[in-house]
Amino acid sequence: MSSSTPVWPAGHDRRVLAEVDSTNAEAARIAATLAGPTWILALRQTAGRGRRGRAWNDPPGNFAATLAIPSGAAPAQAALRSFVAALALADALTQATARPEAISLKWPNDVLLNGAKVAGILLETTGQGGTPGPLAIGIGVNLSHAPDPGTLEPEAKAPTSVLSATGAAIDPESFLDLLAPAFARWEATLRQHGFAPLRRAFLDRAARFGEPITARTLRETLTGTFTDIDETGALVLTTAKGPVAVQAADIFF
Repeated sequence: MSSSTPVWPAGHDRRVLAEVDSTNAEAARIAATLAGPTWILALRQTAGRGRRGRAWNDPPGNFAATLAIPSGAAPAQAALRSFVAALALADALTQATARPEAISLKWPNDVLLNGAKVAGILLETTGQGGTPGPLAIGIGVNLSHAPDPGTLEPEAKAPTSVLSATGAAIDPESFLDLLAPAFARWEATLRQHGFAPLRRAFLDRAARFGEPITARTLRETLTGTFTDIDETGALVLTTAKGPVAVQAADIFF
């Protein structure tokens, strides 16, 4: 890891918990008490969640944290925080491993190391009746341990860990010291310049860009060439019937 640790972002709090069920659940519980953006880090998470309610395994030594943002954002704007988180993870992992060429971003919410899944992102909001509520941005990183592939869904991306893939050993609190400033930088870029620079940066690191992939939504399965990400953050596939924008899907290579 680089010997120069970035400065903790101004106006952001941090809470380190020895154990919690889920950092996203904890964020929802304490949202009303927060004065500003707060990172919640669990040294042990007993009921971690991934997308669509899937379990997320968190053995000790791995990273499980949530950035709780008390002020709400419109759903479309909140969804762009997935790109903020992915780019921040790429920067933090680059600092931790000095292996930028090994890191790629799998739309919409996974980070790959040497082509295997090393991190995932889960966005949740508690807004009701069209009113934006607090936003929880959950992030899990396999720092020391990768889950047993036999415990995953049959088509799930093969997992890896930072330690096994690169030999870099970093503890969760030190990784948060890298991630929080990186997130704040990309968040400032989004607020000041809009989504366009994040879109370009994501495409520069996007896994399988320009190649055939399959997108499975709740309603259909689409196969086409990954040709773009549009201004809303949707994946654009060029299919036999022309370009198709995919707002949410599981992606398979």
